[in-house]
Amino acid sequence: MAAAKQGRQKAPVLTPRDEDFPRWYQDVLNKAELADNGPVRGTMVIRPYAYAIWERMVDEVDARIKAAGAENAYFPLFIPESYLQREAEHVEGFSPELAVVTIGGGKELEEPVVVRPTSETVIGEFMAKWIQSYRDLPLLLNQWANVVRWELRPRTFLRTSEFLWQEGHTAHATEDDARDYARYILSDVYKDFMVEVLAIPVITGVKIPEERFAGATNTLTCEAMMGDGKALQMGTSHELGQNFARAFDIDYLDESGTQQLCWTTSWGTSTRMMGGLIMAHGDDDGLRVPPRLAAVQAVVLVVRDEDGGVADAARDLIGQLTAAGVRAKLDDRVSTPFGRRATDWELKGVPVRIEVGPRDLAEGQVVVVRRDQPGKVPVPIAELPTRVPELLTSIQQDLHDQALALRESRTVDVATVAEAVEAAATGFARIPWAALADGGVATLAADAVTVRCLVTADGGVPRSVDDPDLVAVVARAY
Repeated sequence: MAAAKQGRQKAPVLTPRDEDFPRWYQDVLNKAELADNGPVRGTMVIRPYAYAIWERMVDEVDARIKAAGAENAYFPLFIPESYLQREAEHVEGFSPELAVVTIGGGKELEEPVVVRPTSETVIGEFMAKWIQSYRDLPLLLNQWANVVRWELRPRTFLRTSEFLWQEGHTAHATEDDARDYARYILSDVYKDFMVEVLAIPVITGVKIPEERFAGATNTLTCEAMMGDGKALQMGTSHELGQNFARAFDIDYLDESGTQQLCWTTSWGTSTRMMGGLIMAHGDDDGLRVPPRLAAVQAVVLVVRDEDGGVADAARDLIGQLTAAGVRAKLDDRVSTPFGRRATDWELKGVPVRIEVGPRDLAEGQVVVVRRDQPGKVPVPIAELPTRVPELLTSIQQDLHDQALALRESRTVDVATVAEAVEAAATGFARIPWAALADGGVATLAADAVTVRCLVTADGGVPRSVDDPDLVAVVARAY
């Protein structure tokens, strides 16, 4: 125990958040061993601990996508440049971010190919091939892949030239069916995952026309508040109307034998959620991972072990915890000072730390530490398989509630653009959408404030930006 207390008394290993939030974020990435910069500017290397968390994200989101009826497929990394040209608004929206290959096999290519920034165009090409009649609809596809968008101001996990994501693409017989599916993805896949697993409360709404996905008729979004009061777009779902169907001849024969254009959607989340996890839940001691997401929910640390007996007992505890459904890991590296190991696991944000030493075993107990609260609690060994799952449930809820309390305390209802700009210095502002007519959006932008989304008066998701009495949620954003 003395070693642990000694470790807590040393100088902070991270820049305090209130002192320099961007520097704190970078410190967490480095000290918690989450990611490094790649050799090409704007790229990143995801380290094993962070990648294990990403895999948990993939598993949870993928299960929800499959429950929504979509099937996974894979489409090429390289897309003919001509494909993008066929949807003019789409290529215009992505042109500044495109990476284009002009030489292959030592020879200049007859047609340049684009490194996939998103796959609407190539998937549209194959939808047109695979859809013949109404019996082929809806066609619900998803792929897990990497994409490249050349980023001028990179920030690890938040904006990188290459990142990992899932992108869903669907084709439907009717506009209502497409709209309903895009909204289902927003609420029952994305929002459910973010609230229930990431423990991050999100605001769902529609983007204003200037912020829509290139080629979309409507973009739905999940917006979250980070620890410094700024917003982060966590995931989007797009109604594409018939724009891509028209460009790629995605049509079908209806029941009467008439040729009809399909209605399509696309939607995606990415490794940006890793950045959201860090900034929404992290504190001055590092990352805090919600238990439902954590690849390691509990770490058992051997404090001291002179004859191997403590390590044997710790391994037995791992077995008991695993049998109780806890994802547990043993740390028996007694050659490394205990204080340093405790600090390392604190930096990584493992929800529960269990400390085991010779004296603890003699007393028939262990010491349990919650990552989200200060203090240590002795727990009888026999109670551990019951107490740890209870703690994990409590931590999951408490992290969500803390994030929600922060958002509510930093959200202000305002009436004017000037008040909105002032409120956005520390958090979110809610302002009547009508109050931003006649240049209000541009005035906000001049102060680096954007409309994150539009919501109904009671906080719901409107059908479109033309619905009456809408409220704009505005903030500074990542």
